[in-house]
Amino acid sequence: MDEARRFETRDITRIVAFAAILAVLGIPGAIPIGGPVPITAQTLGVMLAGAVLGAWRGAAAVVVFLVLVLAGLPLLSGGRGGAGVFVGPSAGFLIGWILGAFVVGLIVRLANRPPVWWRTALGCFVGGALVVYAIGIPVQSAITGLSVAKTAVTSAAFLPGDLLKTVAATVITMALWRAYPRAFGNPTGFRRAGA
Repeated sequence: MDEARRFETRDITRIVAFAAILAVLGIPGAIPIGGPVPITAQTLGVMLAGAVLGAWRGAAAVVVFLVLVLAGLPLLSGGRGGAGVFVGPSAGFLIGWILGAFVVGLIVRLANRPPVWWRTALGCFVGGALVVYAIGIPVQSAITGLSVAKTAVTSAAFLPGDLLKTVAATVITMALWRAYPRAFGNPTGFRRAGA
């Protein structure tokens, strides 16, 4: 099996820890914006999972979280959970979190390099926002019956919050890298030349 995708015990522990972080970020609840999908802090967790754990492990943390939600645990903001959330207007956004975390990890950890602020910010915004929108908007459109264009316009309300979450994820990731690089796995395995 490819080294990048082999999960060891410490990797599983970190994956479960980030699934728990996603759950904790749901505690503050949702901010309704007048549409069927609320603003939540949980996309910050998606960004952090990809940035800290990397592509495969970050996506795995989101999968673990979503499996728990599917099993009925009320871990989504507002205490939502169960199979019903995967057929509602936010279903595409939830599924988009998996690919979003993966893309964040790909960009932040590009060519096995350590995180730097600009790549972290780029990865968090592209993966944690744009990729999630690319899946969430068409699915929401199909479920609600609104056109993709109208759904995209209503989803623009998420952009300011996602920009703030991108900044927060970048600051947290870089602070964690400086304070505790072991949180990122095997930091000695990173390429140091040319960030």
